[in-house]
Amino acid sequence: MREQLNINSVSVFNHLSSLMSELYQQLETRFVLHPDSSTKDLQTYSSLDGNITGSLQAYSGDGIDWLTHSWLGNAQKSFAVMRLTVWLNASSLVPHLTFEFGLIPQIFLYIDYIPRIELLTNLDYLQKYYQPVNSTFLQLQTDSRLTRFISKSVYMRAFQSPVSLCYTSTSPEVVEVICTVAKNTLNCWLTWVDTAEATPENAKLALAERDLFIRRSCIENDPDNDKAVKMFGKELTEKLVRSLCGSK
Repeated sequence: MREQLNINSVSVFNHLSSLMSELYQQLETRFVLHPDSSTKDLQTYSSLDGNITGSLQAYSGDGIDWLTHSWLGNAQKSFAVMRLTVWLNASSLVPHLTFEFGLIPQIFLYIDYIPRIELLTNLDYLQKYYQPVNSTFLQLQTDSRLTRFISKSVYMRAFQSPVSLCYTSTSPEVVEVICTVAKNTLNCWLTWVDTAEATPENAKLALAERDLFIRRSCIENDPDNDKAVKMFGKELTEKLVRSLCGSK
């Protein structure tokens, strides 16, 4: 399989890791972020056999309910997963934001705006946040170097928005596409945050409860959790899941 990929795994890993760090640094510049002590002992961890290492750090503050910045893998073995997810608090209805890049061993890309309300019954919200970025979704659909990644999990498919960018590729040139799309996605999202209208006070509690439910559900129902148990053991996996959820 690796011979067919024609990918320098270490080079791709370094490029994607650098991109993820750049995205995080832009968020760190824009928001006041407070590291959460619950993930202090997860800044460095490893698999049971020592072949896979990882890091997970969580933050909150300044309009952000929970932000996670994490990676795990071994580039030499053509395996890596990097994630950066921002869960906003209930002060606005701006969609949450998620980035995931990796090697599985193909290059993997997942970028999405996570809706805060039901899109099918809130057309103004759909038009405001999803119609403007639909062109990017359609553009990537025509890129022959990208193969649409379709999860076997019905929950994970339901979780993704209509403009979800979820692909694999065997072409190292797509790293440049990923860089451009990721930076544009973050800049667009930051503009939404800067111009957001405040959530009515009487709607904040329900919004916060919905956000928390979705955050926990998407992480707890991740089909890769079973693989993580095999790699890291049940205890560490459960701690990683709790930290991603924001459940201390």
